[in-house]
Amino acid sequence: MAPTTPPAEAVAPAAVRRHRIDDWRPEDPEFWRTTGAPIARRNLWVSIFAEHVGFSVWSLWSVTVLFLGPEYGIDPAGKFLLTAVPAALGAALRLPYTLAVARFGGRTWTIVSALLLLVPAVPMTVLLEPGVSYSTLMVLACLTGVGGGNFASSMANINLFYPSRLKGRALGLNAGGGNLGVPAVQLVGLAVLATAGAAYPRLVPAVYLPLIVLAALIAARGLDDISGARNEPGALREAARDPHTWIVSLLYVGTFGSFIGFCFAFGQVLQLQFAERFPTPVDAVWLTFLGPLVGSLVRPVGGHLADRLGGARVTFWNFVAMAAGASLVLHAARERSFGLYLLGFLSLFVFSGIGNGSTYKMIPAIFRARATAEVDAGRREAVAAQHRAGRMTGSVIGIAGAVGASGGVLVNIAFRQSFLTGGSADAAYVAFIVAYALCFGVTWLVYLRPGPRRLTGV
Repeated sequence: MAPTTPPAEAVAPAAVRRHRIDDWRPEDPEFWRTTGAPIARRNLWVSIFAEHVGFSVWSLWSVTVLFLGPEYGIDPAGKFLLTAVPAALGAALRLPYTLAVARFGGRTWTIVSALLLLVPAVPMTVLLEPGVSYSTLMVLACLTGVGGGNFASSMANINLFYPSRLKGRALGLNAGGGNLGVPAVQLVGLAVLATAGAAYPRLVPAVYLPLIVLAALIAARGLDDISGARNEPGALREAARDPHTWIVSLLYVGTFGSFIGFCFAFGQVLQLQFAERFPTPVDAVWLTFLGPLVGSLVRPVGGHLADRLGGARVTFWNFVAMAAGASLVLHAARERSFGLYLLGFLSLFVFSGIGNGSTYKMIPAIFRARATAEVDAGRREAVAAQHRAGRMTGSVIGIAGAVGASGGVLVNIAFRQSFLTGGSADAAYVAFIVAYALCFGVTWLVYLRPGPRRLTGV
């Protein structure tokens, strides 16, 4: 943070007017009460809206593929690739987007990242019609991945504004509001299908063009840059050498990766598994949004449960529940029971949403526990240990977010390969069960198994 010289009351009004804050001390109770809280709340609500629009653009192809009828000449395997590539680019962009906040400023980067959403949205509005080549569709689908990076920069920015005791709630609201962009875009798709019909897929991205511009304008008006934010040299390299980084990243692949992967694939899978029940896209879309909706709404519940019961314990039982949900989906698919199938899939959305929150909360707990152990053992001074814990937490959140989002690619590739080789999604469901079993096994072995090396409080 930048050095503090003038009192908060003298600095804050000028800083807000020019959207640059040079004196920011959220951990100071008096500063927070008199100056910090209103500024932080304003930045939070603006950030939620901008991230929400970004998530919607990232998820455009989860509904767009339902418009691509026989006249487009694309088989189910090709459609699963169209929903995999946005997840891939979104995962790749999460780490640089995280670093961009400190490099350019949260307000500045939110404006830039919002305007970048026009890069996929404008050409989709122009080019989506029968006769467009598959390679063009692949490029357009990949470009929507820019919306996936917005989550990482938004979370990194809001993390700067809140004191430690309030970060969990603020980040939960920010993440949940952003995740709601998935069901929102699917409801937009439903509205277009119900009114204009399947012949007009270009209307879905067209709806978001004014919203993208509005997000950039509101960010310019309502957000602030904190001048003291810095990317610590060597922090990412240090985090990359720590085994806990990759363990937590694996768990986040299982939770967030499942959530975003199912969001992108659910509509297609419904149409393929129960073609007789969903003969047209509009028949599928009215159900497609339910899973992402409940998964987004319960994300803060995972963080709350982790606060009360411990992140590792909640994550362990959450993966057990996800394995059970995938088993129910597999059984229902084989028995052709739509009611059980829908129940099982909705449970996967619910538990992947809870797991998003609990796994994220594990990250600071892991490094706080290690800092306490180092201080108790006399290996590090308390101030140095806490500084390292904060440094590692920020870096691991960025890495885990990027790696976790790649799970969305794996889910869609698993469905694609399963339908290609077996004509059904059964093999994909078996793969999900094995993956969730691996995740709850790793969680127990590393964080819950009794022993002298167990981290207390994770």
